[in-house]
Amino acid sequence: MALTIGECTLALVFITTWLLIQANIDVCPKGNVIAKPSHVISLGSAVNISCSLKNNASANKLILEREGIQIASGRGSFISARVTHLPLGKTLFVCKLVSAHRAEIWPVCGVVISVGVVPEQPQNLSCEQTGERGTVACTWSRGRDTYLYTLQFNGPKNLTCQKQCRKDCPEWLDLGINLTSEYSESTFTAKVTATNSLGNTSSLLSTFTFSDIVKPLPPWNMRTNFLNASSSRCTLQWEDEGWVLLNRLRYRPKSSSFWNMVNVTTARGKHDLLDLKPFTEYEFQISSKLHYKGSWSEWSESLRIQTPEAEPTGTLDIWYTKQHVDYNRQQISVFWKNLSVSEARGQILYYQVTLQEVTGRKIILQNITGYTSWTWVIPRTGTWTAAVSAANSRGSSLPTYIKIMDLCSTGSLAPREVFANSEGMDDIVVAWRPPRKATFAIQEYVVEWKSFHPEASMQPPLNWLRVPSYNVSALVSENIKPYICYEICVHALSEGGRGCSCVQGSSKNKEPQSGPRINTITEESGSAFVFWNHIPIQNQMGCILHYKIYWKERDSKSQPELCEIPYKPSQNSFSINKLHTRVTYILWMTALTAAGESPQGNVIEFRLQGKATWKAFVVSSICTAIVIVGIFSTQYFRQKVFVLLSALRPQWCSREIPDPANSTWAKKYPIVEEKMQLPWDWIQMALCAPEEPEPLVINEVLQMTPIFQHSQCTKWPERRPDRQGHFTSKEDIAYSSSSLQPSRVLTAETRQLYKVLGSRGPDSKPENPASPLMVLPVDYLPNHEGYLPSHIEELPPQEAPLTDPLEELEPQHISLSIFASHSLHPLTSCGEKLTLDQLKMGCDSLLH
Repeated sequence: MALTIGECTLALVFITTWLLIQANIDVCPKGNVIAKPSHVISLGSAVNISCSLKNNASANKLILEREGIQIASGRGSFISARVTHLPLGKTLFVCKLVSAHRAEIWPVCGVVISVGVVPEQPQNLSCEQTGERGTVACTWSRGRDTYLYTLQFNGPKNLTCQKQCRKDCPEWLDLGINLTSEYSESTFTAKVTATNSLGNTSSLLSTFTFSDIVKPLPPWNMRTNFLNASSSRCTLQWEDEGWVLLNRLRYRPKSSSFWNMVNVTTARGKHDLLDLKPFTEYEFQISSKLHYKGSWSEWSESLRIQTPEAEPTGTLDIWYTKQHVDYNRQQISVFWKNLSVSEARGQILYYQVTLQEVTGRKIILQNITGYTSWTWVIPRTGTWTAAVSAANSRGSSLPTYIKIMDLCSTGSLAPREVFANSEGMDDIVVAWRPPRKATFAIQEYVVEWKSFHPEASMQPPLNWLRVPSYNVSALVSENIKPYICYEICVHALSEGGRGCSCVQGSSKNKEPQSGPRINTITEESGSAFVFWNHIPIQNQMGCILHYKIYWKERDSKSQPELCEIPYKPSQNSFSINKLHTRVTYILWMTALTAAGESPQGNVIEFRLQGKATWKAFVVSSICTAIVIVGIFSTQYFRQKVFVLLSALRPQWCSREIPDPANSTWAKKYPIVEEKMQLPWDWIQMALCAPEEPEPLVINEVLQMTPIFQHSQCTKWPERRPDRQGHFTSKEDIAYSSSSLQPSRVLTAETRQLYKVLGSRGPDSKPENPASPLMVLPVDYLPNHEGYLPSHIEELPPQEAPLTDPLEELEPQHISLSIFASHSLHPLTSCGEKLTLDQLKMGCDSLLH
C-alpha cells in the first residue's frame, strides 16, 4: 500500500512539472533568484545569489535564506549576497517578501546550488576473466567520486565494448564478454573516462594479453592418501581445468602460522609430500596458472587432515615426593608431565611405571595407569629407583629414571635466601643463591610449587620446573592464578644428595575478605588458649603473613591490646597470658597479607576464673603432709593426739580384747598360784619409785565404760615387804562392778597369766630373767572389759596350771594400746582386801 502511494506521488509531481512546461506557466510570478556564475560550481568556489521583484512590485522588505537561515535582508525590490565555503552536494537558497510589521511573509523564488569536484584521473585499471566460461570484468582506482564513468574495452577482430555507470557503480564493472582460447595470442586495450558537470578526464590506455586477463578457477576435490600407513609420507590429489599448466601447493600444521610452499609443473592433479610430522593436523591449499606469464588462481578451499601415529620419541619429565608412614614404611608418589604433541606422535594410551630396589632383594613393582601420577607404600630400607615410559598404538617411549632419595636430607645443598616476587597477574619470579658448599656438585635445580590447602581433604596438584645449575632464578607461570598462595620449594640435585629451601608466594594480593573465626577459648595454667578456624581459601586473597589477636575489657573505650602470630597452616591455637582474672574481655582476630589487613572476625567474650591449678594443689598437699609427719614424729605430740582421740572415740568403736590364754607368752611361761595381798605401802612405793616399771606390750585395746565414782572399800590388804603394788587415785576413772559380765569361762592359763601380769616388778627387765615376779591375788584379774570378777573360784576350771619351772621363763615386753587420761592417787578408805567387786583398776596402772 505504501509503495503504491509513493509511486502515485512521483507520478503526480512529474505530470505537474510537464504541464507547467507545456503551458509556459511562470513558477515565480513575484520575482526571480539568480546564481552567478552558475548553479553548479566546483568545491571551494564562491557564488553570488540575487533576488529581484517583477513589475516593480512594492515591498517593505526582502530577505534571503540559506537552508532556512537568513543570510541577507534589505528594503526595496532587489537584494543580493556572496556565498563561499559551500559543502559538496546541493544547497537551497530562498528569497521572501515581508509586509509591514511582518504581518505577512510571501516566498518570491529560490535556487539550488550544486557543489562538486572536477573528475580525477582513474588509476590502476585492470581486467580479468575467471575460468574458461567467465566474462571480462574491470576495476580501477576512482579517487573522489564523480557523476559518470565510461569504460571502453577494445580487442582484435573489431572487438569493442563500452559500458557506463554512475558514481555508485560496483567495484568490478562486468563487460559481459567471454574470451576463448582463440584469443590466446591476442592483445587487448582498455580505458575508463570520468565525467560530470564540471568536466571529464580519462585513464591511461592499458594493454593486456590473454594470459594476463584470463585466470583459471581454483582446484577442487582435494584428497590425500598415506602409503602403507606411513605417518610422514602422503600423496595429495586434486582436480583442475584442462588448460592449466602450473600449480602451487602450500601446507602447514594447524598450530603454525607459516606456510610451506611447493611449486609443481605439469602435476596433472597429483603430488607426493615426504616430510610430514606424525599425528599432526595439517592444512592444504592449491592454486593454478595457465602460463608462466599469467595470473594465479585463487587458493582452493582448505583441506585439513591428521597424519597417522608413530612411536613416541623423547622422555618424560618425572618428579616425586616422599613421606614416612611409620617406622618401617614410606609412601612414594611419582609424578610426570605429558609428552608434547611432537614427542607423543599419537594418543598416549597408558603409562608404565616401575619402582625397583637396586640393592638387597631387588624388588620390582610395576603398574600401568592412564593418569600422570602413581603412589606406593614401600619399605624404608634399601635404595629405590623409579622409571616411567609412555605408550601409544604404535609403541612405547624410552623410560625415564630417577633415584628416590630424601629431598631435603643434605643441608649443605640447600639453596640460600629463596624469595618470590609477583611479576604479573599470572607469573611469579623465584630467585635464590647457591649453597655455600658443594656448589660444583649441583647437577640442576628443580623449582616445585603447589597451592596451600590447609583444610582440603585432597592434595593440590604438584607443579615443577627444571633449571640448569648455572641459573639462580626461574619464572613460574604454569597453573598460577591471582590471589592464590603457593608454597614454592627450590631443590638442589646432585649425584649423592638433595637439598631444599621453601618460601610462600602469590602473583597478586588483596586484603583478606574475612578474618579468622575464633572457635573456642579455654583456660589453662592461668592463661587463655584461643582456638580458631582458618580463613577459607577463596577469602584469603593471597598469602597470609600474620594473624593478629585483639582483646580489651568489655565496655572499655580504650585501644585494644594485640599480639601478632606468624602464619602457619598447621597452627590453630595460641596462648595469651596477659589477661587478668575475674575480668570479662572481648577478643577477635584479623589476618594480614602483603596488601593489608582483613576485617575483624567474630567477637567472643571470655573471663579468666583464676582457679587453683593441680600443680598448686599438689605442692600445698606435699607441704601439709611434711608438716604433719614432722609433728607426729615427736613423741609428746603423738601421745597428746592419742589421748584426744581416745576421749573423742565412741563406745561402739572399741575392739574386744582377745583371750590371753591363747597367746604364745601364756603357753611358754608357767605361773605358780600364790595368794597375796596388795598392801598400801607397796602401791605407795610403786608410785614413788624413781624408775617406772617396764610396761608389758600387749597389742589389744580394752573396751571400757567410764563412770566417775568414789570407792567404798574400807580396808586394804596387808603389805608384804618383798612385793610392790600399784594404786589409783580417787579421781581415776572407775568402772561399775554391776556392769561386769564375763563373756566366757576363764581357763587356768588365763588365771595364771594375770597373776604374772600383776607380779612383774619394776626390776623386771628382759636382760634380768631372775627378777622376782609379783603375783596378784586371784581376785585381782582383768577381764575383757578391764578386770576379772573376784568370784573366779565359782567359775568351773578348764585346765590345770602350767607346772614348768620358773627358771625357764624368758622376760617379754608386752605393749597395751590403752589411752590413759588421769594419774593415780592413793585410796585411803579401802579395807584389808581390795577385790574386783569393790574396785576396778584403771588402765593407767598397766602402763606405769
